[in-house]
Amino acid sequence: MILAIAAAVAAAAPASVAAPSSAPAAACPDVVTPDAMVCRALEQQKNGNAAGAAQAFEEAARASPEKDPKTARMFAAAGNLWIAAGQAGKAALALDKALSLPGLEAEQRGEALLDRARAAESQGDLTTARARLNEAAATISGDPFYWYFSAALAIREADTAKAQAAIAKALALAPSEPTILFEAGHVAHFADDDARARYYWERAAANDPNGAVGKSAREALAMLPAPTTIVTQPQPAKPKAHQPKS
Repeated sequence: MILAIAAAVAAAAPASVAAPSSAPAAACPDVVTPDAMVCRALEQQKNGNAAGAAQAFEEAARASPEKDPKTARMFAAAGNLWIAAGQAGKAALALDKALSLPGLEAEQRGEALLDRARAAESQGDLTTARARLNEAAATISGDPFYWYFSAALAIREADTAKAQAAIAKALALAPSEPTILFEAGHVAHFADDDARARYYWERAAANDPNGAVGKSAREALAMLPAPTTIVTQPQPAKPKAHQPKS
């Protein structure tokens, strides 16, 4: 989700700069051009440096004509990566710029709106987050992570019914996805249904036994109260009524 638009930018880049993954760092031209900056952005992203990649995408976008459709996609990619870097303020600015320019079509615009909602939620601006999320529904309502985020946002909004409806749609689209199962547990816990929370967190842990989501699910399970066990004590047999001899 975070790098969907970055991938689109990479696909649109010239072949000499679009695939630094199989070439050494020197493959990126040592010049100040948008294509060279995109090359460096992709290289930084490959190396796990989200902030460096975001900065390079943003520099490439600012060095490009605003009427070029690729410019909006580069700003959107920068916003994606600023979110990954934990820089919600910078993400919001980059995504607002991307959404104001021509170039984002259909699902790309929906993904940018979703990321703008995520940035707003991180900043505590729940009104903007919900508004941008509602705009994104027109093009990406078939994405389970759209509903995953809607459920998480609804919990922040203290709207149990909306959270339950959203996570139900996410589960219908991706019933085995650990991240969605984990959030389903949060929604159940928020609704004071610890038995259902346990069920979803156990499934999340089982579906991601060695990953971060599985680890978080096990930690959540450990915080739940022990399940109530009702033990029925056997009743002593009633003595048979004494029958008088005839």
